[in-house]
Amino acid sequence: MKNLVPKETVAALDRYIVGQDDAKRAVAVAIRNRWRRQQLPEGMRDEVGPKNIMMIGPTGVGKTEIARRLASLVEAPFVKVEATKYTEVGYHGRDVESMIRDLLDRAIDMVRAEMAEVVRIEAERLTEEQLLDTLMPPTESTTTDVGDEAADRRHRSREKMRVRLREGEFEDRVVELTVSQRSAPPGMFATFGGDGIDPDMQNFLERIVPSQPKSRRVPIREARKIILDEQSDKLIDPEKVNEMAIQRTESGGIIFLDELDKLGATGGAHGPDVSRQGVQRDLLPIVEGSTVSTRHGQLRTDHILFIAAGAFHGSKPADLMPELQGRFPIRVELADLTREDFLRILTEPENALTKQQIALIGTEGVKLSFTPGAVEAMAEIAAQVNQSSQSIGARRLYTIMERVTESLSFDASERSGDSVEITEAYVRDRLTEITADEDLSRFIL
Repeated sequence: MKNLVPKETVAALDRYIVGQDDAKRAVAVAIRNRWRRQQLPEGMRDEVGPKNIMMIGPTGVGKTEIARRLASLVEAPFVKVEATKYTEVGYHGRDVESMIRDLLDRAIDMVRAEMAEVVRIEAERLTEEQLLDTLMPPTESTTTDVGDEAADRRHRSREKMRVRLREGEFEDRVVELTVSQRSAPPGMFATFGGDGIDPDMQNFLERIVPSQPKSRRVPIREARKIILDEQSDKLIDPEKVNEMAIQRTESGGIIFLDELDKLGATGGAHGPDVSRQGVQRDLLPIVEGSTVSTRHGQLRTDHILFIAAGAFHGSKPADLMPELQGRFPIRVELADLTREDFLRILTEPENALTKQQIALIGTEGVKLSFTPGAVEAMAEIAAQVNQSSQSIGARRLYTIMERVTESLSFDASERSGDSVEITEAYVRDRLTEITADEDLSRFIL
């Protein structure tokens, strides 16, 4: 994990996310506290837990994006889960411990990818040799003298073939590969409930089914990737991967728990309210710190950082179980986005929508530009529609942008070499009729 001071973290988040300074500062401090914990004496280190965060705010204001960018920034295992997808133990559906297993799977993917880079040079060498063996199957010699002479000729031929292979001459040649593929016996999963099987159980069953060799005919360009993956797997120690992934998950994992507000009790004594209370009870030990059994080993959750989020429109954090509330000591409120925010979102971030659209249309050879008035009009209309109908925050801009550029996107392949300027008049012409009809805008924008 990267060790960034809070100001560096906030500055990095500012490159992609507009506003919401309180939330950015909260997550920046939480991440820095992880580094601080590692500097403590071992005895005290175990006693210092993460300060979990609860983000409160409407949809589309940046809650998920802050957590996702944060995890990417510090290179930490990260999963986003929806609290409403889980059920109390004993009910049909996913149990809360599966989020920990998902997080560990993500960490394993990260560690494996890092190790694959370490062994890449050797894996590429072995891949090249296997491709040459496929293109030039080995032959046996009948006598020593002839064999030595033949071997010398074969070596020279192989080196010539190597040059041609590296120059890409055989990329389209089809070769036959024998690859390992897991195949479940017919009806195995149906025995456990068919499509209704729990995803964790299905994943486990798929992994324990023995690998079956299977022949495939593929071009060299595809065969190279298949062989490279297989050679990398042979060079990587799976036990070391699991060990490192568990350690990374325990000390640096981040779980973004969305829609936590929907677990709040509404006072009912039966039905879904009871189930939601049950999910809270099951979630509590995971957040407090417990040991979860996974197929890769035991994993402790004591130092996993939980970032919860919810709109809390018809409820409040106090509706959650008191014990669960106490496990999210840091509360930050995210504000609704204004016209000025939309204007900044369209232009300032590195991944701003206008920059994305210009780049996309540019792949067709069309030079696209937006006048300042056009950008201001899109920001104004986004704020207007969010206010007059259901607010979906910055997501409204995606729909508006697609609506504005729809015609150009359709015809761009036939307009290579053109320069197109989107003006304020064009934006309003495309959107005013829709925004004027409030009922229609609910369906289109």
